[in-house]
Amino acid sequence: MSQNAWTDDQPIVSIKDVHKSFGSLEVLKGISMDVMKGEVICIIGPSGSGKSTLIRCVNALNDIQSGSIKVEGQEVNDKDLDKLELRKKVGMVFQQYNLFPHKTALENIMMAPIKVLKQNPADVEKRARELIAKVRLQGKENAYPGELSGGQQQRVAIARSLAMNPDIMLFDEVTAALDPETVKEVLVAIKDLAEDGMTCMLVTHEMGFAKEIADHIYFTDRGVIVEHGPPATFFDKAEDPRTREFLSQIL
Repeated sequence: MSQNAWTDDQPIVSIKDVHKSFGSLEVLKGISMDVMKGEVICIIGPSGSGKSTLIRCVNALNDIQSGSIKVEGQEVNDKDLDKLELRKKVGMVFQQYNLFPHKTALENIMMAPIKVLKQNPADVEKRARELIAKVRLQGKENAYPGELSGGQQQRVAIARSLAMNPDIMLFDEVTAALDPETVKEVLVAIKDLAEDGMTCMLVTHEMGFAKEIADHIYFTDRGVIVEHGPPATFFDKAEDPRTREFLSQIL
């Protein structure tokens, strides 16, 4: 993707008039947004509003019917796109951890750089240990997923995605399946990433976290962006009645 004439004063993710349907159900109805390098974008909204579908489209996990999604100047829906190259650039963490149960935390993190990127195992192990420390799991290197809490497993999943050295991280409701007491430790790991300058797009129900971390909030409902703005404006001075109704139910 480096062959494109993209520079970091342009959007690192550019989404223009994206439409996506599953059969006869139109899930995205003309979504547009730009994300600049280093920005943290939070996408909020009721279930079924298209939030998760949108970020899955950014990673080419879902194709689109029309519109454009560009990552670092590369059209994601180009039929000649190398999806592996895209996913080196765009890391994604899901609600489910998807760790290999028979591999330790360290081994889970090391697998893709060794098998996919063909990197030197010794270098990969050094980086993996640094990432384990980054997500505050020192001492858990040799633990298997079944020996870890949900929050710990999710932090391993974050470290595993970071091991590919992505330019952008997508988070799809990563705390939704966690017990309340383990949510904070995952949010702290994401906040640390954001403060280090990682470009992040998050689908989240954690409004306090979104208010604290986001540069920009997007509220989606029924496949469209109803309202968006910086957190201070969005939460305190929402203009659209649907936005105000949604916020009144969750805040």
